[in-house]
Amino acid sequence: MCHDPATRQICIATFLDDMLAEVARTHLEAHGIPAFVSRDDCGGMQPSMANLGGFRLLIDSAHAAEAGELLKQAFQETD
Repeated sequence: MCHDPATRQICIATFLDDMLAEVARTHLEAHGIPAFVSRDDCGGMQPSMANLGGFRLLIDSAHAAEAGELLKQAFQETD
């Protein structure tokens, strides 16, 4: 993935569940938006540490509006 110096990485969403974070990442990538899940769990050695900050979904700021709308549609709750 090429990085445009005019953009920066931002956290578009935070998840308490690793699998939900990965589902969101793959959903964005399926729509052409490169994404990365940032974990603070000591490389998997301390999975409980991720509960402190969650799993952060990062994207280039240039895609923020589109990614936000895609995530809103994908994760909206139904009554």
